Amino acid sequence: MTAAAAVYGDALYDLALEENTAELYYEQLGVLRAQISESPDLLKLLSTRALSLGERKAVVDRCFSAFAPYLRNWLKILCEKNLAHHLPESIRQYELRYFEDHGIVEVTAVTAVAMTEQQKSALVKTLAEKTGKQPRITCKVDPAVLGGVRLEWSGQELDGTVRGKLDRIESELKTLIL
Repeated sequence: MTAAAAVYGDALYDLALEENTAELYYEQLGVLRAQISESPDLLKLLSTRALSLGERKAVVDRCFSAFAPYLRNWLKILCEKNLAHHLPESIRQYELRYFEDHGIVEVTAVTAVAMTEQQKSALVKTLAEKTGKQPRITCKVDPAVLGGVRLEWSGQELDGTVRGKLDRIESELKTLIL
């Protein structure tokens, strides 16, 4: 993450705390993230110098009229400073601070086949009990794991997959043979 993105994400989060709007901004930033993801040209539009600053600010007002005023102003400041291209990372910094303050942990669950809602719910419940935090699960499918589940969070990994077990057995056998 760039220093500029961290500074602007932190500044918005600090403002949200002062204004007691952290939840609202989190939700609206989620909408913004989705819009940027669905329409990458939006980020280019906010970043381009082919438009005047006034035109870029007008785009912010038109596209995000439902957003909180301070959040719209924050977007305009990023346009003024020619830092709109840092929006995704700034949003991420905001999310990281929000997650930390609200006891949320992001977990990626990798399985060979898609998890059912029942399996996902059971995993969320178990992780909440074990970590004391609210897990936000992102499910990924990788047929190469063969079976089981691999959990990744905060730079850690817990591998309970068949592929992981086979790899560990292979490594142990190589050690014994050599």
